[in-house]
Amino acid sequence: MRPFGTTKQLARRREHALELLRRGQSPGQVAKRVGVTERSVRRWRQQSKQPHRQRSGPGPGHPGHLTASQQRRLMRALVRGAQAYGYAEEYWTLVRVARLIWELFHVRYRPSGVWYLLRRLVWSCQKPQRRAFQRDDGAIVYWKRYVWPHIKKVADPGRYPCVY
Repeated sequence: MRPFGTTKQLARRREHALELLRRGQSPGQVAKRVGVTERSVRRWRQQSKQPHRQRSGPGPGHPGHLTASQQRRLMRALVRGAQAYGYAEEYWTLVRVARLIWELFHVRYRPSGVWYLLRRLVWSCQKPQRRAFQRDDGAIVYWKRYVWPHIKKVADPGRYPCVY
């Protein structure tokens, strides 16, 4: 399992451990100080002796399909809202965003890929609040203020006891 941290943070931790080894500390001492296993420290020391075999390049994972300018354009499109793109309700789903990406950039994303992309763009998951189209907020306020207190006052608690 991959340890927590970015690729740069993990590389700095390895370099710090190798520096401690160069200063004469034992692998056990370095492991305790850096917060890894002794085996990892020994592996890093062995890899540092063979520089031609070290990996270079980007970190793990597939590179993103959208460029930075495309991501900015997608953000602007998302901010315009779902209704601007022909949807009846004003909310985005992963499938809708994937369809928008296809329409704008001709790049296919699965819903799970859209989820990771939106997280990188600092968008959070919001559950739409379900409300009936016939909802009348004024009638609800009236009922709570005038009708419900009257019902409570008239109700006979001894007539219909609550049985739990």
